[in-house]
Amino acid sequence: MFEKVQTILAKQLRLDPSTIHPESLIKKDLGADSLDILQLLMRIEDQYGIVIPDQELAGFNTVQDVVSYLEKQEAQL
Repeated sequence: MFEKVQTILAKQLRLDPSTIHPESLIKKDLGADSLDILQLLMRIEDQYGIVIPDQELAGFNTVQDVVSYLEKQEAQL
């Protein structure tokens, strides 16, 4: 799952995937702004067929936060 999120982030933020790690802070380390995060989540929602509630979105600080949320959603299906 991490590799999928890493690929999406790298494409979205135009970064080298090898610079993205689970502990990377999405805003601070990867340089994402609010629009980048919104576009990222829309892409993830489309790809996985899920809806991420706004209250969950507020808790996404690191790449691992996103990965953990997706793994939790996948386990519930």
